[in-house]
Amino acid sequence: MLKRLAYLALCACAPLHAAPTFDDARLKQLAAERYWIALGHYETAKLGGWRSYVDDQRFFLAADGAHHPDQELRATVQALYAPASLGNKHAQCVFPARTRWLREQLQLSDLPTPDCQEYTQWFKDVSPHSAVMIFPAAYLNSPSSMFGHTLLRIDQADVQSNATALLSYAINFGAYIEGSDNSILYAWKGLMGGYPGLFALVPYQEKLSEYRSLENRDLWEYRLNLTPEETGRMVEHVWELKQIQFDYFFFDENCSYRLLELLQVARPSLDLTSQFPLTAIPTDTVKAVKQSGLVERIDYRPSRERELLERAKPLDAGEQQQVLAVSADTAQLQSPEFTALPRERQALVQDAAYRLERYRANGQERDPARSKRSFELLRAINRNPPPELEIERPGLPEDGHQSRTWQLGLGSRDDRAYAEYGLRMAYHDLNDNAYGFPLGAQIEILQLKLRQYEGNDWQVQRLDLATIRSLTPRNALLQPWSWQVAGGLERVLGKHGDEVLVSHVNGGAGGTWQLADDLLGFALGTVRVEHNNDFSGFIAPAAGFNTGLLWRNPLGNLSVEAKADYFTNGEVRRSLSLNQQWELFRDLGLRLSASRDFSKLASAQNEVMLELKWYQY
Repeated sequence: MLKRLAYLALCACAPLHAAPTFDDARLKQLAAERYWIALGHYETAKLGGWRSYVDDQRFFLAADGAHHPDQELRATVQALYAPASLGNKHAQCVFPARTRWLREQLQLSDLPTPDCQEYTQWFKDVSPHSAVMIFPAAYLNSPSSMFGHTLLRIDQADVQSNATALLSYAINFGAYIEGSDNSILYAWKGLMGGYPGLFALVPYQEKLSEYRSLENRDLWEYRLNLTPEETGRMVEHVWELKQIQFDYFFFDENCSYRLLELLQVARPSLDLTSQFPLTAIPTDTVKAVKQSGLVERIDYRPSRERELLERAKPLDAGEQQQVLAVSADTAQLQSPEFTALPRERQALVQDAAYRLERYRANGQERDPARSKRSFELLRAINRNPPPELEIERPGLPEDGHQSRTWQLGLGSRDDRAYAEYGLRMAYHDLNDNAYGFPLGAQIEILQLKLRQYEGNDWQVQRLDLATIRSLTPRNALLQPWSWQVAGGLERVLGKHGDEVLVSHVNGGAGGTWQLADDLLGFALGTVRVEHNNDFSGFIAPAAGFNTGLLWRNPLGNLSVEAKADYFTNGEVRRSLSLNQQWELFRDLGLRLSASRDFSKLASAQNEVMLELKWYQY
């Protein structure tokens, strides 16, 4: 509002160009065009009419432009004829994409010519020619990165021939956070729309360093076949969105959804956003972009963590200990233990030690002692260089299973037969098809399971709001923590031999170890807080453990787990479970589950279920 008042005041101080009169039907027709709708980020409102995703009145020139594309178009046409003396504040300078399109559609040959110095210099600096969609893979230890992320790199004309991608710019959309919210608060506010979302154009080198180094995430680069003209249209619109706020939600109005809107501005014939009415998981949006025919080439950049682990992979236990010794003290390069190694093994140890030092330095203030060690290791590497590091490209993330899952199971619990019906909104658990996903990663959001027992006895079996598990293996060089957190409703054994629906929040931390190829073992200490009508207190805390094995086998994924909760009120609850999934197709799996539950409140119960899982967006 203040922006519009200031703009009108400036206009009043100088004579206006006379705006021509346009046919009202023609203006309404233009306001309904797909390109104008894309420029205003409009969607059909639930009760009819329009609403814009933009949550910032500075973006609109009409009083109710957020809900009336036709009024915003008329206000824009009038503003284009404001006096040229407004300079950088002129509508033509603030809204170059709108200006270009309206000039073409209405043949506006008599517009004033303000000096848009700021925009002209900015566009010249960016010099857009082509675009690359960047997908930093999922990273469970960062709440903002659990589902992956997408951004756009804008390349100049000579980037490919000169290999100067690091000098390009990146278009990024993300939550704007003031202060230092902790991970739990960040996740909650991101789910509930507690942060505004902003577009930013930043040097690509900064984003590359952030994702590959600081967050240890692999990067996938999808070169798009946008023409220079289409890329320029998209960058024009990014200028219009400078410091303009949107609502931001993790699951739908997020980085990926906003970038799909930009691609529709670049090429108006695309229809990408309509495919995501409920959620916009980054991998799903990458699939949509690929299926639209926009992708012409895919490149892979491994993270520093992956490079370190691949370099250390051929080293035996003794050589890995040498890596730790040499990285801590470069004088160990002259030790008898190191010099006794064959020259080619020394080269591998030196290189792994240098990579370990650089990995540890990520996000840390400069340490002169560490810098000196790194320099000495580089000198040693130059004297005895290792073979080039070759990293096998993992499966494409967009080729993994779809994110939403429908479930149909038939089973028996203590001789009572049942059918179970389930829906999970997103998007992967430990036993799902692991292609394109890291082994030991689980993110489940909004999962509902209903059971129908014999006699048409229906009950809610569980409602998971969120279940997140990160089982990252530890090794001699890296010692990451494994952790899990979950919350929702679930059935547990009750006093009268039946199952009681309880609400709970639980979490845990511990370690995971690589026992063999594709075999992980894990052990976590856990805590749980539960509201149970069978308990005298309103809530009951418990401590316990969760341990098990996860095996990636020729049929699919097998997990074996043992869990226990020891409540402060004396209740002890334990369980053993086994799950094996057969991967029939990428988006179809068959899972066998067996479990035995123990409780001090009731006798032990056994359960077996065969479940069909259909992955679909």
